[in-house]
Amino acid sequence: MERDLVGYGQNPPDPHWPNGARIAVQFVINYEEGAENSVLNGDAGSEAFLSEMVGAQSHVGERSAAMESLYEYGSRSGFWRLHRLFTSRNAPVTVFGVAKAMESNPEAVAAMQAAGWEIATHGLKWIDYQKVQEDVERAHIAEAIALHTKLTGERPLGWYQGRTSPNTARLVVEEGGFVYDADSYADDLPYYDRRYGKPQLIVPYTLDVNDMKIVALNGFTEGEQFFRHMRDTFDALHAEGGRMMSIGLHGRIAGKPGRAAAVGRFLDHVLAHPDAWIARRIDIARHWLEVHPA
Repeated sequence: MERDLVGYGQNPPDPHWPNGARIAVQFVINYEEGAENSVLNGDAGSEAFLSEMVGAQSHVGERSAAMESLYEYGSRSGFWRLHRLFTSRNAPVTVFGVAKAMESNPEAVAAMQAAGWEIATHGLKWIDYQKVQEDVERAHIAEAIALHTKLTGERPLGWYQGRTSPNTARLVVEEGGFVYDADSYADDLPYYDRRYGKPQLIVPYTLDVNDMKIVALNGFTEGEQFFRHMRDTFDALHAEGGRMMSIGLHGRIAGKPGRAAAVGRFLDHVLAHPDAWIARRIDIARHWLEVHPA
């Protein structure tokens, strides 16, 4: 598999964002709760990733009541706090929705749709696909699309697995129905992946402007640090002009009160800039396809 270590180089293209915007800003709410590793879901053990219990180990063959309840906070309370934060400001959002998680909370799915948010797929289950067999992963992609379509009334147009395998990008191209793939952190602008025949539009995501670093050993310890990093990233990209900024959130992490307050302060900072385009990922993808076709 070839790697592209050059990209746009010194001369990235002018994205010509709508209305002369200097920056496109994109908020993602990851909806994973209920689809994480659990023996209830047929997995080998309990979840150990992205929770308040930093460094937790999976309990093989057993449930973890504490871990389950930390995830449950995201769907029961944290999601709704973020939902109020964005809808009260009429700010658009893309949801990375794990199909099995959405299936467990139809009320949340209905709220996403009522708000006009994009619901992209975050795969079938919130597990690590690194060593999953190719035929199993292909089947999971198909099942995720089918379940997503059943739950929302339309197939997902955006893809983000998150914990990918070496086969994921190719399998997404072979499936053929995704407007964009977000399983990349390689750029500040969309680009085309041409490795697998059909050019696949990539709308890259982020792991640094992401609340996951709040529950990481090398991450933010409180909301103000997260706010400052979001603000500084926005200000730097706004000054450069012609860039895209992604922000990644989770109900069980940024949905906690003190952290949600930081997200609210940052969102207000963005809204104070009339030349910032806050958009769903599908809107950015369609704009790129029109202005910079493959």
